[in-house]
Amino acid sequence: MTTAQVSATLWGGPTAAVSLTRRRLRSYVRTVMLVDTLVIVVATIGGYFARFADTSGPVGDAPPYEIIGPFIVVAWLLSLRWMRCYDPRVLGYGAEEYRQVLQASFRLAGTLAIADYVFRSDVSRLFLAFAFLIGTGGLLLLRWIARRSLHKARAAHRGWSHRVLVVGDVPHVMELVRQLRREAWTGYQVVGACIPHALATPQPQHLNDIPVVGSFRTIVEAATASGADTIAVTASAELTASRLRRLGWQLEGSGIDLVVAPALTDVAGPRIRTRPVAGLPLIHVEPPDFTGGGKIVKGLTDRLIAMAGLLILSPLMLLIALAVKLTSRGPVLFRQRRVGQDGEEFDVFKFRTMVTGADRMVEQLAALNEGNGLLFKIRNDPRVTRVGRVLRRYSLDELPQLFNVLGGSMSLVGPRPPLPSEVAQYDGDVARRLLVKPGITGLWQVSGRSDLSWEDGIRLDLYYVENWSLTTDLLIMWKTLGAVLRARGAY
Repeated sequence: MTTAQVSATLWGGPTAAVSLTRRRLRSYVRTVMLVDTLVIVVATIGGYFARFADTSGPVGDAPPYEIIGPFIVVAWLLSLRWMRCYDPRVLGYGAEEYRQVLQASFRLAGTLAIADYVFRSDVSRLFLAFAFLIGTGGLLLLRWIARRSLHKARAAHRGWSHRVLVVGDVPHVMELVRQLRREAWTGYQVVGACIPHALATPQPQHLNDIPVVGSFRTIVEAATASGADTIAVTASAELTASRLRRLGWQLEGSGIDLVVAPALTDVAGPRIRTRPVAGLPLIHVEPPDFTGGGKIVKGLTDRLIAMAGLLILSPLMLLIALAVKLTSRGPVLFRQRRVGQDGEEFDVFKFRTMVTGADRMVEQLAALNEGNGLLFKIRNDPRVTRVGRVLRRYSLDELPQLFNVLGGSMSLVGPRPPLPSEVAQYDGDVARRLLVKPGITGLWQVSGRSDLSWEDGIRLDLYYVENWSLTTDLLIMWKTLGAVLRARGAY
């Protein structure tokens, strides 16, 4: 018997739920490929008309664009496939999908530009520039729309999520379950757990609401019983390398994915490299990038966007200033001392949203504090003015911080700038937030703002500090628009 036949005999074939999930995911991949093809075709045609709109078309010995256009479409699709942009393991997860689309598009554009120069093909560079600008922007926009649809489908229908059996000791199983549930949009539904010494009793066992369906000796049978299409193995001293290897052999040809969740957490993919050493797949973790060319580009981008934002938003900021001045006594701007990169203090600027002297009323309102950790928060804070409540709801009070960005004390994206009194209570881990510039927006802003607990806010800030990238910054700024319009967690 072949390996696949042996596995089919053991497993009895995939369950109906697993088959439905796989069919839906394959359908999603095909839809993305079709949409990408349409975007690239439209971009190529649009690039042609944008270049030759003011003429009757190419003249003289111009190359045959009716051949070049289809060639670009095919080459672009092949480049996307080469960069694994249609891998189900990438689609719908993090910034990696957008990063790979950008790399596939830019590499092809660079290759065509070099080929055009070397072979002197006389293909219009403006045609290529228009086509790739339109196409890359369209690919990213429609990928974002497709991802939103996928996340909504996963939230509404379990048939869009992988059925996961978690294997490991109890503390690590519970931690992995908590992380998968915290980000349910990733599409992993935990259906059961296998722990080292599951008791052989007639009464069903549970870890909170997760059923224990087997021990390390019955992982295969447990996966069959629970209808899992993915087995996630987390840390356990009893799950030896030989036992994990045999589990991989048993799953060959079954269609069941085997994933290993290392104890290392909150490290993004670009910092992880797997290197085979002495037959062992060692995970090498690159150090965080706190200096270098990327930081220079980030600083320049921050200042350019801040300058453009101040020019475009200046009429709105003047109207807000008038509203603040005319509806309550006190200055228009609120200035407060905050701590920035490397512990350097600076003055942060906001439109005033509270009555004058609000900071001196903290002790009187201590009993109403709804914050946790070091944060002081009151959902219906009596110190907030009527105009201030509107400004806070849509984060318009933050607009003067563009001056902080222009001056270099803040970034557009980064951790929340803390108060000196908060920093005085930081331990060694939390203090790592000060390794980068604080930001107007950040992961905390797009993940719930004031609705987040102190611990979750710190976790997101530290994740950003360790794994920031220009692509992530752009993604956070884009998500900030949605978070502001929804006004979720703003008070």
